[in-house]
Amino acid sequence: MDVRNCRSCGKLFNYMGQGRAICPKCVEKLEEKFFQVREYVRDNKNAGINEVAEANEVDVSQIKQWIREERLAFSSDSPIGIECENCGTTIKTGRFCKNCKDELSNGLAGSIAKPKAIEPERKKNPNSNGAVRFMNRL
Repeated sequence: MDVRNCRSCGKLFNYMGQGRAICPKCVEKLEEKFFQVREYVRDNKNAGINEVAEANEVDVSQIKQWIREERLAFSSDSPIGIECENCGTTIKTGRFCKNCKDELSNGLAGSIAKPKAIEPERKKNPNSNGAVRFMNRL
């Protein structure tokens, strides 16, 4: 267990080593803001990211984080979007566009060594009775 200062309010709290270093009260407030933003986006489908941030008193970076975490997703006609971390294409949720996801997936699949086929054991000649045979040498 680790004692840290909350990055949001500055108070000391027991940090359990998971997620961002913010206290439980600030996590609860952040979750309330998330649900507020989600409802605002549902009601105002054509609102831009700056408008959403100002109306809900949330940083644009926090909204982008929720989009990258795939907690917020937008329709194709929405003006809100973020850049793919690989190629820079505008996407509506997640970290990568579909093409980059496919490329990364195929690249990982190709880098994993496929198991080699097991060679069958050679069968003994059924005519041999297990006797040892010697070859005549000159």
